[in-house]
Amino acid sequence: MENIRLFTSESVTEGHPDKVCDRIADAVLDAYISQDKNSRVALEVCCKGEHLYMLGEITGMGSVDLPAVARRVIKDIGYNSAELGFDAEGVKIECNIEKQSPDIAMGVDSSFEEKEGDMDKYGKTGAGDQGMMFGYACTETPELMPLAIALAHKLTRRLTYVRKSGILPYLRPDGKAQVTVRYIGGVPAGIDAVVVSTQHSPDVKMEDLRVDIKNEVIDAVIPAEMMDESTKLFINPTGRFVLGGPAGDSGVTGRKIIVDTYGGYCPHGGGAFSGKDPTKVDRSACYMARYICKNVVAAGLAERCQMQVAYAIGVASPVSVTIDTFGTGKVSDAQLARAVQVVFDLRPAAIIDKLDLLNPIYERTSNYGHFGSEEFSWERTDKIQQLKKALGV
Repeated sequence: MENIRLFTSESVTEGHPDKVCDRIADAVLDAYISQDKNSRVALEVCCKGEHLYMLGEITGMGSVDLPAVARRVIKDIGYNSAELGFDAEGVKIECNIEKQSPDIAMGVDSSFEEKEGDMDKYGKTGAGDQGMMFGYACTETPELMPLAIALAHKLTRRLTYVRKSGILPYLRPDGKAQVTVRYIGGVPAGIDAVVVSTQHSPDVKMEDLRVDIKNEVIDAVIPAEMMDESTKLFINPTGRFVLGGPAGDSGVTGRKIIVDTYGGYCPHGGGAFSGKDPTKVDRSACYMARYICKNVVAAGLAERCQMQVAYAIGVASPVSVTIDTFGTGKVSDAQLARAVQVVFDLRPAAIIDKLDLLNPIYERTSNYGHFGSEEFSWERTDKIQQLKKALGV
């Protein structure tokens, strides 16, 4: 009997209430970094109905009109009418912002290593929190991402495109997609199921919407050779989806961490990304771990690579580094972990420098996944030869 396995991942559009919050948080981060690269930002956003709240800690030399940033983002997403129950002009915004805790700042500004006499420039900045972070890469797609999450993101991107371009003008900003991949012998062999749920205006007929979504979204994204007569399509399976976005559900920063990463294909340390400056290793170390895993797989050293790195707050060097290639590695996982630590500097300041993280890039990361897009520095594969040299390959 064939070894058949199913795996499912989901994505959501930029109009999903959680993603509204993520994008606002990252837009504020960009605004501060644009004025002061050393800004410390830890911002949470939540919304429901006509209300939006911005909470957190911000320290920096910049001056940012937080409500103005939020309204600009909301308008760009497409919530620009009171008819939607949430709109850029009518939303009531409250802010509760304080400066970064001096107890946290003390460990970030002067690391444990510096206090012990290490004067290396990358040893001065301590990790902004404790925790464990994961990275992943595999050979399933050209971008070295798991197939299910790659396709789910393409579906939600396409949903947004056909709405904003006017191809399907009756669509509204909120939406979700889900893809189930069928594996045979560990290799993607087809698509078992596709789910697309999209907010829409009240006057469209459901049978018309379902035909349009199949033709303009699913068929435009899912390769025809990956679908057959057994592929199940669910388009707005509950039927009517008029009430959506923050009018229909609350939104919170960081609640879509699996959508942001690998669609559940590898573990997640628990820390969210959006609204956090790169001294927070929740974000920057995950970017570095993806960078490392992608270079390992691109070098042909493994077909799958997962990395865990862990930090102690206020300490620059990680407390552990672990590599797992799931039996696909050309060398042992222990050898690979040692080589990684020779080639890559995993201290926070070195990560920030290597990946050029003190630039206003973060609003662009907040939708359709933080990984897999070539526009970001952590997607480069420029360490292949150094890895091979470190391993003597």
